Amino acid sequence: MTPVAPERALDHGLKCWKCGVSLADYTLPLRRLEECRACHAELHVCRMCEFYDVSVAKHCRETIAEEVKDKVRANFCDYFRPTASAYRPGDLSAADRARADLEALFGARK
Repeated sequence: MTPVAPERALDHGLKCWKCGVSLADYTLPLRRLEECRACHAELHVCRMCEFYDVSVAKHCRETIAEEVKDKVRANFCDYFRPTASAYRPGDLSAADRARADLEALFGARK
């Protein structure tokens, strides 16, 4: 009888939408209150979703999803699908970059 190999974590290619750190060790589906271990950004957010698109109404391509006002806070959207292309370093404003740098140094404000 051949021994069964232990289950290996699959690299789904996800990165934190805010800091870009790999989320390969996270299991899918992401829990609603899941946070990035590096920057403590919430991960079940519009910015992390494949439907997030600033060029459409409500910044969401899913037409029947309820509008979420705060795109960077955890939400209850049933249509959430994390995407590997969520991290866009050029999309952060100078203030957001400074805040992310400070949070990386001193930890997120509670």
